[in-house]
Amino acid sequence: MSAAEQDLLEEKIQAVRRRDRRFSRNAYYFVLDALDYTMSKLGRDALTGEDRHVGGRELLVGIKDYAADQFGPMATLAFDRWGIRGPGDFGEIVFNLIDAELLSRRPSDSRLDFVDGHDFRETFAEKHRRNLDRIATR
Repeated sequence: MSAAEQDLLEEKIQAVRRRDRRFSRNAYYFVLDALDYTMSKLGRDALTGEDRHVGGRELLVGIKDYAADQFGPMATLAFDRWGIRGPGDFGEIVFNLIDAELLSRRPSDSRLDFVDGHDFRETFAEKHRRNLDRIATR
């Protein structure tokens, strides 16, 4: 990303934060990074060869995996510092990014796609336990 593109991104995120102060700027950058991570995991659309659309539920899985890889058991602390209390907050961030024209949406996309009932804390703790078990058996 060029310096000009980075400046424009920062400007748009700051504008979003002036309208909605619930989440830190790091939360917005994390969601954009997690979307890139998710898209790379899912691959391109088999029919068109283009980047495929990522729905809310798919993005939540990507967010959990990316956060676990990046932060391990400390992911929950990072989310807390950024103002994220649960999966629904990611929907709010995504729709703020859509409003800022940094992401696009389909008519079927909804904030409700981000309400999945999973406990992020338990997800990260379980992944950490598995990693510790794997290390212990070496």
